[in-house]
Amino acid sequence: QVQLVESGGGLVQAGGSLRLACAATGRTFSGYAMGWFRQAPGKDREFVAGISGSGRSTYYADSVKGRFTVSRDGAKNTVYLQMNSMKPEDTAVYYCAAVWAPMTEVVQYATRQYDYWGQGTQVTVSA
Repeated sequence: QVQLVESGGGLVQAGGSLRLACAATGRTFSGYAMGWFRQAPGKDREFVAGISGSGRSTYYADSVKGRFTVSRDGAKNTVYLQMNSMKPEDTAVYYCAAVWAPMTEVVQYATRQYDYWGQGTQVTVSA
């Protein structure tokens, strides 16, 4: 089992940057594929970015491709989401998620495929 705690959210102006972090407990962090999702008020939770357990494979939603970068640090049991050129439509609560997926480079992008979730961190982008 793994527990996830996000940090790094806040208020930023359009065009600015933020970096979210998600710290995971457990000694088998590399066996978990990780994902970032977001949920804006009145909308469904949507996939943002994902990364395989090895870190070699990543996948992005079209809406963030070229602006956001997902990465992971095995030594710190942490996954990051670097967000650049931010837009007001990026405003949402951001969640990290994990699914046990050892020895695979497949990156999951559906909410139902993830088993563990963090509590979320608010990101607000002002125009």
